[in-house]
Amino acid sequence: MNFDVDRLVFTPDDVDLSRSPLAGHLDAETYVLGAFNPGLTRLPGGNLLMMVRVAEALRKPIRDGKVHAIRWEGEEGSAGRYVLDGWPLEHADTADPRKFLLQGNKWRVMALTSLSWLLPVELSPDGLEVVAVHYDRAVAPQGSWQCYGVEDARISRIDDHYWMTTCSVSPERHSTMLYSSENGLDWRFEDMVLDHQNKDMLIFEGKVDGRYWAQTRPLGDLYFAYPPDSEWRAGPSINLATSPDLLHWKPCRKPGIRPHAATVATARMGGGTPPIRTPRGWLSLWHGVEPHEIVGIYRTYWTILDAEDPSRTVATQHPPLLEASPALTRPLEDKMYVRDVVFTTGIAEHGGVYVVASGEADLACRITHIPKSVFA
Repeated sequence: MNFDVDRLVFTPDDVDLSRSPLAGHLDAETYVLGAFNPGLTRLPGGNLLMMVRVAEALRKPIRDGKVHAIRWEGEEGSAGRYVLDGWPLEHADTADPRKFLLQGNKWRVMALTSLSWLLPVELSPDGLEVVAVHYDRAVAPQGSWQCYGVEDARISRIDDHYWMTTCSVSPERHSTMLYSSENGLDWRFEDMVLDHQNKDMLIFEGKVDGRYWAQTRPLGDLYFAYPPDSEWRAGPSINLATSPDLLHWKPCRKPGIRPHAATVATARMGGGTPPIRTPRGWLSLWHGVEPHEIVGIYRTYWTILDAEDPSRTVATQHPPLLEASPALTRPLEDKMYVRDVVFTTGIAEHGGVYVVASGEADLACRITHIPKSVFA
């Protein structure tokens, strides 16, 4: 679908790496591989806030016969330091620009070509102009469980309190962390809330029957088949969980949003924006992936979930809501390293439209105004 307001509002050129958490730690040049996948919320004063994932990468990761990655090192709660690790190049598969696989293991083992941290970027109320960039409030690794970075914030505002989930990457686990804030700018680490390889955790912006709800997306290498005539396809799906306190989560027995057998565009899928209340129920924007080359084609879809039973779908559509836009990234052509990717991560109301924030091409932050009537 095409929308009247659809533009990039923050790109790698807008990041000042002299103010990065990594500044001064490494004897190597870094650059911004991407400034993308922004969590979004409205601040008490009316402006919007994006928590932008800044993927900071080595300018020359391959040298002296090794491929290198950045890692945070230190004790939990300490300032820590950033160091470089190198692996023999002959043991690494570097086909994917975002990561490299270490060969010779009995299971997939990989390292990243960048380390991610979160940068708060304040926007005008309509999300179209940058008001301030808050480097002093950046969220960076602070424990061994996120030594390879903090990724893909999702922000939910519940009863005037802000909750942010992030994905933390380390050799220990690939897990979900919870942060909280009273003003949407100053974030306090709460705890680890989901364990290994459960990504894209989105907390509903409101309770259902007195409990907190969330969408999750567990990953794995083995899925059991649906019957041959089923409308569903086996694979990663968007599951549901409930909690009395946002820290302890119980999976729901009923399934959530599942990949549909009628389209290859959801061969892989996961949550996008925290579900928000609408007159029809909970509006959930999520991503579906069509297999293509190494990365795949990422598109944004929508589903409305029942207000009292979020396991029940009220409405959805197979055609995508958003697709990657080459016209938007054409001025950044020299920085492109993946294509056909839009990854929606934030939503806020603004009059008769939803301000929707997405990562475009794993490179920049895209803001789209989508009329509420689209989901009526």
